[in-house]
Amino acid sequence: MLRSLGRAATACALLLSLSGCDQATPPARPGALAECRLPRVATAVPCATIEVPEDRSQPDGRRIRIFAAVLPANTASPKPDPLVILAGGPGQAASNLGVFAERLTDVRRTRDVVLVDQRGTGRSSPLTCAAFKPTDDEVFETDPLPRARACRDELVAGGVDPTQYTTSAWIADLEAMREALGYARWNLWGGSYGTRVAQEYVRRHPDRVRTLILDGVAPPGMVIPVDLWVTREAMLATVLAACQASPTCGKAYPQIGTVLRDIEGALGPEGRDVEIADPATGATRTVHATFDLVLALVQPLTYTPETASLLPELLALAAGGQIAPLLAALPAPSPTKPEAMNTALLFSVTCTEDAPRVTAGEADRRLAPLPTRTLAERTLAVCGIWPHGTAPADFAQPLVSDVPALLFSGGMDPVTPPAYGTEVAKGLARSRHIVAPGYGHIVSPHACGPRLIAAFLDAPDGATLAPGCLAHFAKSVPPPLWSNRLVAQP
Repeated sequence: MLRSLGRAATACALLLSLSGCDQATPPARPGALAECRLPRVATAVPCATIEVPEDRSQPDGRRIRIFAAVLPANTASPKPDPLVILAGGPGQAASNLGVFAERLTDVRRTRDVVLVDQRGTGRSSPLTCAAFKPTDDEVFETDPLPRARACRDELVAGGVDPTQYTTSAWIADLEAMREALGYARWNLWGGSYGTRVAQEYVRRHPDRVRTLILDGVAPPGMVIPVDLWVTREAMLATVLAACQASPTCGKAYPQIGTVLRDIEGALGPEGRDVEIADPATGATRTVHATFDLVLALVQPLTYTPETASLLPELLALAAGGQIAPLLAALPAPSPTKPEAMNTALLFSVTCTEDAPRVTAGEADRRLAPLPTRTLAERTLAVCGIWPHGTAPADFAQPLVSDVPALLFSGGMDPVTPPAYGTEVAKGLARSRHIVAPGYGHIVSPHACGPRLIAAFLDAPDGATLAPGCLAHFAKSVPPPLWSNRLVAQP
């Protein structure tokens, strides 16, 4: 295995076959191993690349590369089952989660931590197209269809088959990587969409999974292009209701209950040009502001309680014609930085696995009450032109398993609320669900969460989960709303 690689005491060279350092002499393995660097990780780590068919029904056809990085255990005798990090999205690359992996110091005392990039992301043959390269002005775009059409054409012209970039293909890649690295079993940590991947992997390969950790739990039946708009709207409503109920916030923003209607009325059905000070440069520029644009800017701010606490103030400013503060609260895009999410991969997954389960009547019924209806419909419309793959008949069925499982849910999570974790836990006979009311989307990397992960891996019955840590999450509360521009207040 990769047990001793990357340590100062290793006697192996930096470039080895995958079997080069394993004294147990495992079967010959494909691919090559070399040290590589991960974003924001201070030291080089061992990395492996294997080749797999893009389309497994055509093994002699186009081949793609799957990338994995291993943060080795800090011991000469690690346990044989590593922890594998399955990233979210769909479209996030696990190789960008090296900082999280480094935080798992208690895990790495005895186990490797493995990061595998999903096909189409990161260093695993990414679905790269010029249309989805980050730009300074993309934040002002509310219709993804033009870019999606251009990206589709570019990928197809380059010989790429977007229909092959699905969760099912990703499961097969994971199994190929497990075999290549020589692990008999491993433990899975999945975050957000990664929980869908983890559940599907257990469904297909139950004997290969020792434990399961799900954070930001997505039930298999979740329909991403519809459900996330519904739950994000519910979280925004929760924040605004909390402001109304707060003596300080309610006094500061007495019209907060109607703030969205006020913004819509101020901008009008066609929107209007407004001058803003560009948060990145300070230069004054004119942008065409629509109600849809304001709603699009709000969506990412619901993901963490800290940015959600700013929403009453930011929306009140937007109602007065100031949208620059909303822009300033967002992460700044940069053409020089890699995409945080691979948008093409997102469409390949959701247009195969989610959109076909949405009937026109259901979409109308569930989206009609939402202010974000137009944004949701435009996203769904991409699946009308994006190439579709296939999903197994039981793909959306609840997972039933006795694999020991630890689930995390944030009470302020706008896309995978605690009710989703409760739903999934019903099928997991040996599960424990930790709900943290004061946290948002993805809980376990925060505070003492890494210690809980390590304790669960050592004792999957949960007997050694620290009571003080469990109490910290159970008693957590959302941060106070920012009803004063100088200080947050209850």
